[in-house]
Amino acid sequence: MTRNDQTADDQPRRQALLDALRGSDAPLGVTELADRLDVHPNTVRFHLDALATQGLIDRRLEEPTGRGRPRTVYTPHPGMDRGGRRQYDLLAKILLGQLSTSPDAGAAAEAAGRNWGGYLVEHIPPSRQPGVAEATQRLSAMMTDLGFAPEPDSESTGRIRLRHCPFLELAEEYSSTLCPLHLGLMRGALTEIRAPIAATSLEPFAEPDACIVHLSPAHSPDVDTGPHQHRNRST
Repeated sequence: MTRNDQTADDQPRRQALLDALRGSDAPLGVTELADRLDVHPNTVRFHLDALATQGLIDRRLEEPTGRGRPRTVYTPHPGMDRGGRRQYDLLAKILLGQLSTSPDAGAAAEAAGRNWGGYLVEHIPPSRQPGVAEATQRLSAMMTDLGFAPEPDSESTGRIRLRHCPFLELAEEYSSTLCPLHLGLMRGALTEIRAPIAATSLEPFAEPDACIVHLSPAHSPDVDTGPHQHRNRST
């Protein structure tokens, strides 16, 4: 176990150290904290190192008042406690639930995805036009970084299989909103790099283990890249 790993037994001790520092009018050293908590100084140092690494406390050398090495003292880091549990899944459900009540929820999600896709994709010099292979590679690289595990379809160059969804549980409940956002990510990325291909549609859960992205020439007259090209498996 590394020095900053935390077990269930560590949490009460570290919380006690934080409480002692927050309740003190002056910075405290290792010896003072060890006396207050009735624990060994080495145990205090171990937990203080972890708390400092987590950004929960600050340490500094005290101005020397005589001979000898200056003392290291600790104070609680100003601001809200950054420890504890996060509820990002709940936040995502709240926001997606609210967005899904909008008449144009899919279009709004797709537009947001476009903006972020243009930001997340690896850019290319403005003087160079990528070919189909490079554009597909850059799109796949972005989707790999995001955790979608893209895989070119061996039977069609115009399809990419997404083998993993980093938001699977949310997508199962809010596919009509979240899947257009994913499609927008790809559209925004391809537009940003001036790709000769476009993401025309996304079939969520088209296969038991994959969603399918359909790609077409960007300037084909029969290609509609508007926000309503999200296709659900049930349609």
